[in-house]
Amino acid sequence: MTTILRYWRDVISTALAPTIWGSTYLVTTQFLPPNRPFTAALLRALPAGLLLLLWTRRLPLRTEWGRLLILAALNIGFFQALLFVAAYRLPGGLAAVLGAIQPLLVMLLAWGADGRAPARATLAAAAAGVVGMAVLLLSPQTRFEPIGMVAALLGAVCMASGVWLTRRWKMTLPVLSLTGWQLLLGGLMLAPLAMVLDVPLPPLSVKQWSAYAYLCLAGALLAYALWFRGVSRLPTVAVASLGLLSPLTAVVLGWLCLSQRMTGTSLLGLLMVLASVFVVQWTSIRTR
Repeated sequence: MTTILRYWRDVISTALAPTIWGSTYLVTTQFLPPNRPFTAALLRALPAGLLLLLWTRRLPLRTEWGRLLILAALNIGFFQALLFVAAYRLPGGLAAVLGAIQPLLVMLLAWGADGRAPARATLAAAAAGVVGMAVLLLSPQTRFEPIGMVAALLGAVCMASGVWLTRRWKMTLPVLSLTGWQLLLGGLMLAPLAMVLDVPLPPLSVKQWSAYAYLCLAGALLAYALWFRGVSRLPTVAVASLGLLSPLTAVVLGWLCLSQRMTGTSLLGLLMVLASVFVVQWTSIRTR
């Protein structure tokens, strides 16, 4: 019983990360200067990484630098860049549906590389999550733009691969140091994109500074620390499944704060996704 309670405590703490990330859309659209996606990603990742490393003061082993660079690229640098390309070219619903394939990708990686075939119930629940996201967010007016779709799919591959490799490689760094180095290195990868592709920032108001601070301290420092802690403790499929809570949170916040419409069909899709997340967690602990 103690093991089960500890497992669900880890699930809840890890779930806070995508829940916080789900507020990014609301904060970005309502409080940040427009049309500066890479700048927002840079200011979210780089200062958070510096703060964590100043706190932990821990260097990786020389033999781990290569793996650390790969993880930083997959989890932060490449993923954030592809995420914003998809966000600007696709409706949010389609981008979220394509991102929802992450749990399935993690299962395929574990099956192909590690020889661990997924349980049928877990596979079915993950597929139901994709269907539920489609029911929740897609509409007949959805625009399918090829570059955006490729970016969204590659972003899902990066995130799934990052989660799988983070668990598989078992770095010697403590969670906070591992998080800090990934945010720092990933932020440095985003810096050239922000400088070349984004318009320079105007003078910022207190509200805008506060929004950037929230994205940095809550959206990166706290959320990624909780996320990588979960990656180190939970099955990879279970962690990837929790990522579905991010678009769900965005939808609920849009309904509560922006008066966005939610129909009965949308509610059905929301319940399907929540059921998918719960079943994946339940089957993951039973097959550990």
